[in-house]
Amino acid sequence: MPEVFRELRVELEERAYPILIGKGLLGHRDLTPFVSGRQIMIVTNTTVAPLYLESAKQSFPGCQVDEVILPDGEVHKNWEVLNRIFDALLEKRHSRKTTLVALGGGVVGDMTGFAAACYQRGVGFIQIPTTLLAQVDSSVGGKTGINHPLGKNMIGAFHQPGCVLIDTDTLKTLPAREVSAGLAEVIKYGFIQDREFIGWLEENIGALKALDARALTEAIYRSCRCKADVVAKDEREGGLRAILNLGHTFGHAIETHAGYGNWLHGEAVGAGMVMAAHLSLRLGTLTEEEYRRVESIVAAAELPMRAPEGMTPRNFLDLMAVDKKNVDGNLRLVLLRSLGDAEVTADFPQSELMSTLEAFCK
Repeated sequence: MPEVFRELRVELEERAYPILIGKGLLGHRDLTPFVSGRQIMIVTNTTVAPLYLESAKQSFPGCQVDEVILPDGEVHKNWEVLNRIFDALLEKRHSRKTTLVALGGGVVGDMTGFAAACYQRGVGFIQIPTTLLAQVDSSVGGKTGINHPLGKNMIGAFHQPGCVLIDTDTLKTLPAREVSAGLAEVIKYGFIQDREFIGWLEENIGALKALDARALTEAIYRSCRCKADVVAKDEREGGLRAILNLGHTFGHAIETHAGYGNWLHGEAVGAGMVMAAHLSLRLGTLTEEEYRRVESIVAAAELPMRAPEGMTPRNFLDLMAVDKKNVDGNLRLVLLRSLGDAEVTADFPQSELMSTLEAFCK
């Protein structure tokens, strides 16, 4: 057992699965109990493959392990690149008992999961996320998909992994900007559901940025526990699960406007959370002190606090109109009733939303 290790389960009845979190797990933890056959297709990218592909192969002793290496970046999260996974599976004659393994960040995880959902009408897959953002968010919960030029993650499926293995050592090769982007999703869990966690983060943000293994393991565990709890109650985002998208409606608009990859997902979510908190303040559900805490912790994580230069309120409104949370043409946002308590609502005056957009587009 590694010195630093935590484990939890996503409880989805017969599709429950474990999340293994710790230091030095990759290549040392046998993952064959989570595969149904003996064929493995590891999907990774040009950045991650030289660092961790050989170690990942060691987690599947006795199996046929093949690989497909995709180009790196959000700009490649599309149909054309997705098809490379299907090409590799067919060329290597993978059966419906194959298991796809996502080795990389959120883009690799989303695309691998979507490929697994589609190949021969659904095969197993395992998540081995190597970025902080993927470890605490996209690798857990079964959301998969690709981007469309008109909207982020608009094409996809729900398809749960059989296991998630999170090795904090993989974060040692992560650029500081990517660490900050991942912290946005960590911070989010405090804002939406765990006020006590906010206090812990305020005390430990320095240790997290310094990649302290114990602090990382604790933050990842608490983040995954929050997400697992929400997913178990609302797997397909019928209601409660949408609170996990705090800041995302604003953030997805920023990503799409800026061009996929120019702003990291976590950077856009960081700015989006501050915007959501600002609107909550204007609506009277968040106090001035609470809003200042939101600003302070987002700033401490070294995340953007404003919209991209040149982006207008009209740009936001046009792009937010295609958000997946919208119902019957009504814009729905995740807002804060207080720190640690979020809701999905369409009950806000358009004038207040415009005031927030104008404030953040200056």
